[in-house]
Amino acid sequence: MKRIGLAAAFAVCGAGAALAANGERITVRGEVIDTWCYFSGVMGGPDAVVGSAHHTCALWCSAGGIPVGLLAEDGTVYMVLKVGDDSTSASGDTLLRVASHVLEADGLHYERDGIHYIVVEEVVADFDIETLNHTDYGVVPHFAIPEDARQ
Repeated sequence: MKRIGLAAAFAVCGAGAALAANGERITVRGEVIDTWCYFSGVMGGPDAVVGSAHHTCALWCSAGGIPVGLLAEDGTVYMVLKVGDDSTSASGDTLLRVASHVLEADGLHYERDGIHYIVVEEVVADFDIETLNHTDYGVVPHFAIPEDARQ
């Protein structure tokens, strides 16, 4: 049994090396999002789940293990597989400090079945939270207060 496990581990490592060779180097600028709320629409749909109005939920989702994504300026969502040397950084505490931030990231891009992935090798720049949308959506985007009801 141990031999089979070791052989499988070597096969996975070899597949990972082959995958890395097939990645396309890109530099992309985009907002760090939690993918669950973005794709499910639970917080009012993709247009309402970015920026400061969604920051708290993005923290909870990331800390809870929801995969982190990078919403590029052209609308492409890249699933973040890894940041730097940290193999656990696709979700969890590692990315809490940049939730809802706009980043410029350099890394390897992969695409499979229409899904874009990025292995971020370097965060080139951190522009902090640029999308300030509390006035548009209220404290909780899904339950926004209509303009005529605000005081």
